[in-house]
Amino acid sequence: MTFTNTLRQAGLVLAFAVAVSAVTSTESFAYSAEAQAMCTGDAFKFCSSEIPNIPAITACMFKHKAQLSAGCRAVMNKDLKAKKVATDD
Repeated sequence: MTFTNTLRQAGLVLAFAVAVSAVTSTESFAYSAEAQAMCTGDAFKFCSSEIPNIPAITACMFKHKAQLSAGCRAVMNKDLKAKKVATDD
Protein backbone atom coordinates (compact mmCIF):
# COMPACT_ATOMS: atom_id res chain seq x y z
CA MET A 1 0.00 0.00 0.00
CA THR A 2 1.47 3.36 -0.96
CA PHE A 3 1.70 6.34 1.33
CA THR A 4 -0.94 8.16 -0.73
CA ASN A 5 -3.39 5.27 -0.42
CA THR A 6 -2.72 5.02 3.30
CA LEU A 7 -3.25 8.74 3.73
CA ARG A 8 -6.46 8.62 1.67
CA GLN A 9 -7.79 5.69 3.70
CA ALA A 10 -6.95 7.46 6.97
CA GLY A 11 -8.77 10.55 5.69
CA LEU A 12 -11.84 8.51 4.83
CA VAL A 13 -11.85 6.85 8.25
CA LEU A 14 -11.56 10.26 9.92
CA ALA A 15 -14.32 11.71 7.73
CA PHE A 16 -16.61 8.80 8.57
CA ALA A 17 -15.86 9.10 12.28
CA VAL A 18 -16.65 12.82 12.19
CA ALA A 19 -19.85 12.14 10.25
CA VAL A 20 -20.97 9.48 12.71
CA SER A 21 -20.14 11.75 15.65
CA ALA A 22 -22.24 14.52 14.19
CA VAL A 23 -25.12 12.13 13.54
CA THR A 24 -25.14 11.12 17.20
CA SER A 25 -25.71 14.76 18.20
CA THR A 26 -28.70 15.28 15.91
CA GLU A 27 -32.31 14.19 16.04
CA SER A 28 -31.71 11.72 13.20
CA PHE A 29 -30.62 8.13 13.66
CA ALA A 30 -27.95 8.10 16.37
CA TYR A 31 -25.16 5.60 15.86
CA SER A 32 -23.88 4.05 19.05
CA ALA A 33 -20.20 3.24 19.53
CA GLU A 34 -21.13 -0.38 18.85
CA ALA A 35 -22.81 0.60 15.57
CA GLN A 36 -19.74 2.59 14.57
CA ALA A 37 -17.57 -0.46 15.19
CA MET A 38 -19.89 -2.90 13.42
CA CYS A 39 -20.90 -0.66 10.50
CA THR A 40 -17.77 1.25 9.48
CA GLY A 41 -16.82 -1.33 6.85
CA ASP A 42 -20.34 -1.37 5.45
CA ALA A 43 -20.44 2.43 5.37
CA PHE A 44 -17.25 2.53 3.32
CA LYS A 45 -18.45 -0.29 1.07
CA PHE A 46 -21.87 1.16 0.28
CA CYS A 47 -21.78 4.86 1.21
CA SER A 48 -18.23 6.20 0.85
CA SER A 49 -19.36 8.53 -1.93
CA GLU A 50 -21.67 10.25 0.59
CA ILE A 51 -18.93 11.16 3.09
CA PRO A 52 -19.04 13.76 4.72
CA ASN A 53 -22.76 14.45 4.03
CA ILE A 54 -24.29 13.12 7.26
CA PRO A 55 -27.94 12.92 6.16
CA ALA A 56 -26.84 11.23 2.94
CA ILE A 57 -24.74 8.65 4.82
CA THR A 58 -27.67 7.87 7.09
CA ALA A 59 -30.08 7.55 4.15
CA CYS A 60 -27.58 5.41 2.26
CA MET A 61 -27.15 3.02 5.19
CA PHE A 62 -30.91 2.58 5.43
CA LYS A 63 -31.19 2.18 1.64
CA HIS A 64 -28.62 -0.64 1.75
CA LYS A 65 -29.87 -2.17 5.01
CA ALA A 66 -30.66 -5.53 3.40
CA GLN A 67 -27.09 -5.71 2.06
CA LEU A 68 -25.34 -4.76 5.29
CA SER A 69 -23.46 -7.29 7.36
CA ALA A 70 -25.55 -9.18 9.89
CA GLY A 71 -23.76 -7.49 12.78
CA CYS A 72 -24.36 -4.00 11.42
CA ARG A 73 -28.05 -4.71 10.76
CA ALA A 74 -28.50 -6.11 14.26
CA VAL A 75 -26.87 -3.09 15.89
CA MET A 76 -28.86 -0.65 13.75
CA ASN A 77 -32.09 -2.44 14.70
CA LYS A 78 -31.14 -2.39 18.38
CA ASP A 79 -30.27 1.33 18.24
CA LEU A 80 -33.51 2.14 16.41
CA LYS A 81 -35.55 0.28 19.05
CA ALA A 82 -33.74 2.15 21.83
CA LYS A 83 -34.36 5.48 20.09
CA LYS A 84 -38.06 4.60 19.63
CA VAL A 85 -38.41 3.76 23.33
CA ALA A 86 -36.70 7.04 24.26
CA THR A 87 -39.04 9.08 22.03
CA ASP A 88 -42.11 7.25 23.32
CA ASP A 89 -41.42 8.44 26.88
